[in-house]
Amino acid sequence: MRDPMPGGQPPEAHVLARFLTADPEQWPRLAPRVTEAVGMATLERIVHATAARIGGFGAVTDGPDGLIVSGSTGRVRAWARVAPDGELTGLRIEGAPYTPPRRRLPAHLAWTVCLVLVVAWNVLILWTAADRTAWTADLATLAAFYVVVEGCGAPALQPRPLRRAVEAGAVAALASAWRLPGLPAGDGRFGLAVGFVLLAAAGWLVAAARLHRRRAPLSRPLRFPLEGAWYVVQGGGPAVNHHARLPEQRVALDLVALGRYGSRTRPGRGLTGYAAYGRQVRSPCDGRVVSAADGVADQRPGEIRYQPPYGNHVFLDTGREIVKLAHLRPGSVTVAEGDTVRAGQVLGEVGNSGNSTEPHLHLHAERDGVGLDLEFEGVSGRLYRGRTVRGRTVRG
Repeated sequence: MRDPMPGGQPPEAHVLARFLTADPEQWPRLAPRVTEAVGMATLERIVHATAARIGGFGAVTDGPDGLIVSGSTGRVRAWARVAPDGELTGLRIEGAPYTPPRRRLPAHLAWTVCLVLVVAWNVLILWTAADRTAWTADLATLAAFYVVVEGCGAPALQPRPLRRAVEAGAVAALASAWRLPGLPAGDGRFGLAVGFVLLAAAGWLVAAARLHRRRAPLSRPLRFPLEGAWYVVQGGGPAVNHHARLPEQRVALDLVALGRYGSRTRPGRGLTGYAAYGRQVRSPCDGRVVSAADGVADQRPGEIRYQPPYGNHVFLDTGREIVKLAHLRPGSVTVAEGDTVRAGQVLGEVGNSGNSTEPHLHLHAERDGVGLDLEFEGVSGRLYRGRTVRGRTVRG
């Protein structure tokens, strides 16, 4: 958002309010490109349905979650892009009613507290085990927990204090082995069996998620579109990839860059403190640009305002499938709809636009609305959450 106008609201709020309360005959003047792209009939249907949902248009205000369009009976979120001359050049209105989020413990803090408590409890159990069999069973149970946390999580993205606390828990657990010579053998075979079953199940879960394949291959492998070391934040089967619930994105990848010392951030530097931000994104294939956007602002790290989900993006048609690259930096996209591109050609730079909480590249391929297994030249094996991939030079 740009600086607010007198009255405390940004220009987007004022322009959107003017558009929504204007007669449809004025829309081609207020938003010519939006009207042409959507069509008068479709645009009128969307606006009228929104007005009916919220009880008419009352006001448009700016909030942490985006622009809020209020009426007498409800509210919806919206996104608008405005040119310097006041023309409305981009518009998106959410179809569901808006409900402000409840205040609750931040997800990362809740996860940290839960993880530390579980590790501490299991370490305490090991240090108080009554016999060697019970100690072994408890260690197997704790090992199963670690396998799931490390295998299904993204350890490199966790705060350093949390990683160190979990590592310290493992050391404290193993240190309890000094008690073993003084403990009786014990005969808790059932507990021992349960512990090893849990460990085997954890190993199977992680292996299945990492080796997951949908058996819907690309017509040919892609070129990896990035250079340097990149960490897979989302990728693999449903247990390690939140995209899996969407048919077209079921094997999508989210990639963040790792810096010289394996860290993705430098504290206190905003977007530019992320190793991924501003890195060049090259075309992974030959194709024709079927959609490109370059006017969506970057999100603040850790926050998501309502925007078009892909943000700034480039979609490529290879003739067999559609390859989508998203969350690019505003002002960096180098191609437009209808352009023909070659593999290795620069398409833009990594940004933080759309549904993104930190700078990263989203990449997936689909055919007839179904996500395809991704393969890259020179990259062997599956691409799953937690794996680091090193991209080679891909210049065309």
